[in-house]
Amino acid sequence: MPDPRISIAQHYHERTKYHPETIADQDFDWTKQPAAFKEYRIGTGIDLKSYLTNKAESTAEQDEWRRLSRFLFYSYGLTVGMVTRSGEPVYFRTTPSAGALYPAELYLVSRGTTLLPAGLYNYQAQTHSLLRFWDSEVWVPLQHACFWHSSLDCTHLALIVTTVFMRSAWRYRDRAYRRIFLDSGHLLGNIELASALTSYRPHLIGGFIDDALNQLLYLDVEQEGAIVAIALSDRFSQPTNPTLPSYTALPSSTQTDYPAIPDDELLRYFHHATAITEQEDPNKKESASSLASIAQHPSAQLQEDKYNFPFCLKVSTATEPIDWGNDLELLEKTIVQRRSTRTYSGANLSLDELKALLDFTYQPQHYQDQQLDPTPDYFDLKLIETFIAVSGVDGLDEGCYYYAPYAQELRQIRFKNFRRQLHRLCLGQNLGRDAAAVLFHTADLQAAVATYGDRVYRYLHLDAGHLGQRLNLAAIRLGLGVSGIAGFFDDEVNEVLGIPADEAVLYITTLGRPR
Repeated sequence: MPDPRISIAQHYHERTKYHPETIADQDFDWTKQPAAFKEYRIGTGIDLKSYLTNKAESTAEQDEWRRLSRFLFYSYGLTVGMVTRSGEPVYFRTTPSAGALYPAELYLVSRGTTLLPAGLYNYQAQTHSLLRFWDSEVWVPLQHACFWHSSLDCTHLALIVTTVFMRSAWRYRDRAYRRIFLDSGHLLGNIELASALTSYRPHLIGGFIDDALNQLLYLDVEQEGAIVAIALSDRFSQPTNPTLPSYTALPSSTQTDYPAIPDDELLRYFHHATAITEQEDPNKKESASSLASIAQHPSAQLQEDKYNFPFCLKVSTATEPIDWGNDLELLEKTIVQRRSTRTYSGANLSLDELKALLDFTYQPQHYQDQQLDPTPDYFDLKLIETFIAVSGVDGLDEGCYYYAPYAQELRQIRFKNFRRQLHRLCLGQNLGRDAAAVLFHTADLQAAVATYGDRVYRYLHLDAGHLGQRLNLAAIRLGLGVSGIAGFFDDEVNEVLGIPADEAVLYITTLGRPR
């Protein structure tokens, strides 16, 4: 029976942990894998492929189409295809996905612009096109679903990220919920950077009425669900107000009275349990709004690092920012070239390389001069902690370090070479053994639930994936290897590395030199 003292979020996390004595290989019938692309039987298609190329002469309207086309392509477009063991093609995108399953769908909501009449559009990544499947006024229902979020007042476009559950659950079962939100967090990281390339500015909205947003898109809620709304500001038409201060995260209820949930039903039960309803207490939302703004504002007085271990070795990570080229041309190339590394050589990284990776991931304010957003939206980064197991970094002792983002320094908490243990922790994957450094995102789940209710599980994994995408792109830009790992022996991570027991491990990113 479930423990009545813990929330459904904590129960889900405990239930979906991997343990050496219970994990087992599964055989997959690859012929039954769900389709990776959504199809509509009705609708009007808008081909965006021709707008990916730059032409010497163009009209203002063509320039606007080109901007929208590039934004969608760099956010979630296809970059390469290959054939699977079943003979079916699989396509890789500008964002990584566990098992290349790509559970996320991307929708565009138009208030009515010179390019896009009011209505609903689905981004068809396979053909790089927009499909208009609903052509009536939808903006007021969107505002209602998002509790009249201020960022929607003066914008004309919005994105909605949804997830098709079975695309991931088919392979990863109940633990797929973790991967779904990590994958979607990577997508949010790309949307942030693709916006900088095309003069948009995304405003994340994680608190919305789930049923209302699902109904707006005509989703089958047993198959698909909305997980993030994004107001898309236009920096050309709103140059004086590129950022709109408002909350990104709202709390849900905390459920401690739940039934015994069978395996393979936990994912959907948990998703519905984290929903926000129209009857939520508005005073609670105002409280959450204050919490979110304090957590994210760059000048907030509460910004300090959680752990300051006594007598530990401290290493500054201050460094020069990564150069992304004129007009961010190197960022464009990096997004297209991004791949998850399959094998590492085992060779060391330099300390300067590790510093550069951390700087781009955690210090966005250092990139304002390169026209990147100095304060991109997250849900609440104060909840996320970072630990790094160093196996081979020139100029840095082997061991486990806590990364203090506000002080910009590494603080050593354990002296040891962890290659053998990392191989085991990462379910026997050589990526853990051969990486030069392995980065762990963690969170105090009990404290997080106390702040945002069970819905915080979404926010934590979205933020971890968002950070992971910045880490991915920084590594590719520097010619390094990088690969995320969402499957690991949860409890052993804390014990082996010396990470405080309260920190639940969310995500692992391996870094090294590709073979």
